Amino acid sequence: MPAKIVMIGGGSGLPVIIKPLVKADVDLTAIVTVADDGGSSGLLRDYVNIIPPGDIRNILVAMSTADQKLLDLFQYRFQTQDDFLAKHAVGNLLIAALTEMTGDVSEAITELAHYLKIKGQVYPVAKQPLVLKAKTTEGHLLSGEAAITAAHQALDTVWVAPTTPEKTIQANPEAIDAILSADMIVYGPGSLFTSILPNVVVPGIKEALQVTPAKQVYIANIMTQKGETDAYTDAEHLAVLNRHLGKNMIDAVLTNSTIVPEDFVDYQRWGEISTQVKQDPDAISKKDAEVVSRDFLLLRDAGAFHDGDKVANVLLSLLEK
Repeated sequence: MPAKIVMIGGGSGLPVIIKPLVKADVDLTAIVTVADDGGSSGLLRDYVNIIPPGDIRNILVAMSTADQKLLDLFQYRFQTQDDFLAKHAVGNLLIAALTEMTGDVSEAITELAHYLKIKGQVYPVAKQPLVLKAKTTEGHLLSGEAAITAAHQALDTVWVAPTTPEKTIQANPEAIDAILSADMIVYGPGSLFTSILPNVVVPGIKEALQVTPAKQVYIANIMTQKGETDAYTDAEHLAVLNRHLGKNMIDAVLTNSTIVPEDFVDYQRWGEISTQVKQDPDAISKKDAEVVSRDFLLLRDAGAFHDGDKVANVLLSLLEK
């Protein structure tokens, strides 16, 4: 039986690792955040009252074995001058439409997964949109993922809340089952406070992560994130993740050892003033986690990214241990 790997996160980082893993002999599941309230996803969650579809769309494409022309259409985003369709991705609209038609987002995802011939499973962490809340290191409270990101303030803690006080948060039972039956849980890569932790802190998910027998791996970011994780080392990222998990749950940390050339990253293009995440292997070891330091760096498009093939190979080797 293929080993079961569960990826947890959101944003653009997860698909980079998923694409090469799809080619391996593994049973792959992605659990994605439902707290995104910006861009096309934010508009659709407000107007159609569905979970934000953007991260789900990107994961479906990463897992797909369908014709590239179909994937290009699914990912196509309308131009800014197209009035009310401006900036909406076709895939987001299809997820919204199928959710209305079936009455259940899981059924909508299952149907799209069939059309796109995906290899794996995609589960929203909850079947309802959630609001991300944050407390800064100075004690200020922030609400909404887009607002938290835009604030560029150092964060201490995040949690999720229902969209209205009378609602209760219910974790997706499919996500819980996947966590409990996994051989490996992989966090990231992605924004610590706005892509990874919004999944971890969902009631029911957190408890499942505390009791699963799976090996738990954190892929440390290559660059810090403006405001949120300025000057964070890889060990400090790990400490925040473990604190939100409620205990030291991470068994291994994948951390990049290659230097990012100072003049390569176009910070203006990527909208951030960030620095390379520094390594602190001793502090990681004190958290009872194995340090896996490798060259994971891929330089492209004037930015520093993870090389998905290199990361996937290391994950597969950890599975064999």
